[in-house]
Amino acid sequence: MLNSIETAFKGLLSCLQSIKMYGESHPMFQKSLDSTFEAFREVFSERQEVVIGIVGEELAFEKEILFDLAKFLRPAILYLKERHIERIAFYRGLNREELLRFVCFIAGPKEDFKGDFQASLSLAGVEHISIGRLKVSSGQEEGEGLPDQSELYNSSADVVGQALSGVLNSEKVDQLALKFSLGSIMENFSSQRQEMLKLATVKKYDMGTYVHMLNVSIFSMYFSSRLGFEKADILNIGIAAMYHDIGKLYISRKILHKPGQLTEQEFGNVKSHTLMGAQIMLKYTDTLGILPVVVSFEHHLKYDSSGYPRLPFLRSQHIASMIVSICDVYDALSQRRGYKQDYSPDVVYNIMNKDRGKTFDPELLDKFFKFMGFWPVGAVVALNDESVAIVVSQNEFDIRRPKVQIVWPQEKKRQADLLEDQTLSIQRYLNPWKEGKEFLKLA
Repeated sequence: MLNSIETAFKGLLSCLQSIKMYGESHPMFQKSLDSTFEAFREVFSERQEVVIGIVGEELAFEKEILFDLAKFLRPAILYLKERHIERIAFYRGLNREELLRFVCFIAGPKEDFKGDFQASLSLAGVEHISIGRLKVSSGQEEGEGLPDQSELYNSSADVVGQALSGVLNSEKVDQLALKFSLGSIMENFSSQRQEMLKLATVKKYDMGTYVHMLNVSIFSMYFSSRLGFEKADILNIGIAAMYHDIGKLYISRKILHKPGQLTEQEFGNVKSHTLMGAQIMLKYTDTLGILPVVVSFEHHLKYDSSGYPRLPFLRSQHIASMIVSICDVYDALSQRRGYKQDYSPDVVYNIMNKDRGKTFDPELLDKFFKFMGFWPVGAVVALNDESVAIVVSQNEFDIRRPKVQIVWPQEKKRQADLLEDQTLSIQRYLNPWKEGKEFLKLA
């Protein structure tokens, strides 16, 4: 019975993901809705009701904590908590139309979940599903403990780690958890874009491969969304970006983190990760599609085809591969690793622009920095008046003059648009792990 309930609940979340990606009338959503409704019918053949609760970050059914389900669906749990939904009850008599209306209801923006949303659900004709909050313990304020973007980022990193480990172990990929996680990030670009980009660009710890892959996925989805791609395509690019370096995980860490120059044999092993990655991802085309195979194979091919793997004929990279290639190099140069120091944003910009027309499509590279900025969101910078500021958003008309929050000294604290205030300019970047560390706390 517990397995049937888990299947039905996962189906519900799959419906939610499908309707947000494709819309109510799309065959993909209708198929997902049909299978979910059948799963609930099976559950109701033995039970009168099913009540799922969210306790902390865990899912609970009666006296059972659904640890395995919660582990893979943490982004979905955060999604429900953002909407103040901590308890969902399903009752026998539920029909397909009610299930459809319920999915449409919870797919709405989180700002709509105010007041008596159970009454709104009833007005929509949903009588066999109830939602609400668990009883608030004494001393806890309304809305306290709601998830923030750092929680979403960290939970997504966990999902990415599980998804990558699963592929490395030739296990089945839980595509629902993966798509819900990346889909939640994509959805937050519209409302909290700056906060999500800040999390991906400013780290306080040594970066591991899993976090790098999540960052490249976030940047790739953001970049493709700004380029005007459809939601379904953005998500597919995000998944492909997440697996772009899967072959590298097969390469010895001793080789990858070697401080000195690689031998010819070692470099050959590193270059083989594109072929290896494509071979690995070929096993998952049924669940993840063909794009991860293409991007794994092509992301080091280079715009002028001078990269690797060497091909017997010239061919252009897929647009997704070109997007991921830019985001991969940008994150690798920007972030600190155990075997290298990070580069300042101006150095990253100069390095990447030296390869315009060779490694990178010139037009795409220009658009990338137009959207990301010369000084990325979250960067700590020293201004020409000796004050210190944090970059909060970009000015696409002049990427070197963003909007900033001046955080030091106390008497100068304010927001400033450097495009409007030409008396101010950025003099230099303050490394957030070194001289800029103390100022991050003031943001």
